[in-house]
This record gives sequence, structure tokens and C-alpha cells, in this order.
Amino acid sequence: MKHSIRLAISTCPNDTFAFHGLLTRAVDWRGLDFQVDLLDIEALNTRLRHGDFDVCKASFAAAIAVAGDVVVLPTGSALGFGVGPLLLASEPHTAPRDAGQVTLCPGEHTTAALLFEMFHPRSTRVEHVVFSEIMPRLRTRTADFGVCIHEGRFTWRAQGLDLVEDLGTRWEAETGSPLPLGGIVAARRLPFDVIAAVQEVIHESLEFALRNRDAALPTMRRHAQEFDDHVLMQHVELYVNEWTRDLGATGRRALDELSRRAATVGENGGGASEADPPRLEIFAG
Repeated sequence: MKHSIRLAISTCPNDTFAFHGLLTRAVDWRGLDFQVDLLDIEALNTRLRHGDFDVCKASFAAAIAVAGDVVVLPTGSALGFGVGPLLLASEPHTAPRDAGQVTLCPGEHTTAALLFEMFHPRSTRVEHVVFSEIMPRLRTRTADFGVCIHEGRFTWRAQGLDLVEDLGTRWEAETGSPLPLGGIVAARRLPFDVIAAVQEVIHESLEFALRNRDAALPTMRRHAQEFDDHVLMQHVELYVNEWTRDLGATGRRALDELSRRAATVGENGGGASEADPPRLEIFAG
């Protein structure tokens, strides 16, 4: 009897690229029955907290809050140098420093929102919106600032917006660590051998995409906000790297640092201390 797996990933190009082989059954599902949803990252974060999925992509900031219920799979993460969200402004030469200003973030539980809170605490009023709404609202001047993720990292100049700060660059300068944005987590309630099989399928799917990059483009286009193939592949080149294949020791250290810092800004409900934050475990199959 097949083991049914409720799997959910984001619509961003690095996920649809990495999961192309799984989504199209170009790789062996190893006797599992994947039921797949593709959702906005904040929808994934919210439903992760509700326990709706067996395996899902999530912001690491959200995963920290349920660290006791999930394990991080070694494959499929977005972690690296130069991958951070951008703090953009609707007007040049401005910075978030007034409670009357509005900053748009792509979801309360995203790592992007955590970074803004970490580096610009209580600087403006924050609104959480779907990431695809952020740059249009900055263009129409209905918000002052926005924390931009996904494809917008490559298109903000063409849209006439101003860069206030690369939040990832600031993270790197302060920590010396690559920035852990999000990863694939599996519910601890799953049997060990099932989690191991899921990890094998995801790893094979990623390797298939890396060997057949052009073949993944139709899957990426189907779900992307930006349809230019060059921009989609720029996204893949930036976010899919050695740590996407395997988080390893560098990923472990980066997750521990994010956990420690999240605790200091109250991301974990105010009960954790900086010395003993919830710690995400990386699955060792």
C-alpha cells in the first residue's frame, strides 16, 4: 500500500525548478503517493503551524516556531550569500524611520519579515501582503517601503524603485554566515523510512533539474510572477547552490544563528532565551 504524502511547495522559481522532476514524475516516487499543493510562502508558513502538511517548504523563521514538530530535510533549502531580501523605497533617498510610514512585508512569519524586524525594529508601521503586491504598491506610492523577495530582486530597477538596503548583505556582515531563507521540513510524525524516501525523491528531483535545466522552464513559467526565461534562470542561479543539495555543517551553523537571533526579537513567542532558542534539527537519513 502506498504511503500518501501531503506535500506543499512555493510557486517561486527555485522550488518549481528543484521539484520539476517530482511534479512531472520524471523521477521515481519510491512507492510514495505525493499530493502536491503550490502556495504563496506565507500561506505555507501559516499552514505549517496548523500541521496541514506532511512535508512542505517553509520560511526558516516559521519553522523555528514549530521546531519540536518538524525536521529539516538536507535537500531543497534556499541558503546562501547574496540571496537576501531587498528593502526597497517608493521614493529615492528615504529610509524607514517614521511611525507614519508604511513598510510592506511578504508575510508575518517569513524570514524576510524577521530580518526587517531584526534590523529596523519599530521603525515604521508594517503591513503583511502577498509578495506579488509589494512592488505594484510601491510604484503607485500607496506604501513607502517594501521587503522584496523572489523575482523582484532582479526587476526592481526597471520598475523605478530605490534600494534602501540589502538585508542579506547586512546579515552576512554581522554574522559571517550565509543567510538561511527557507527549506523543506517534514513532520516528525512520519516514519523514519518514509522521511528518508521523501528526501531521496527530492534529491533526485533536484539533480534531474540540474541536468535538464531547459526542461524545467515550462514548470517554472506556469507558476511564476515573472515570465522572462532569463529572469527565471537568474533566480535559479542565485538560489540553487551547493547548500540546496545538502545543508551540511554550514547550514547547521546558519540555522543555529537564525534561531538565536529570532529569539531575541520575540519570534518564538517571547518564552525563549537567547541562550537556549528552539533548535531546528537536520534529518540524517
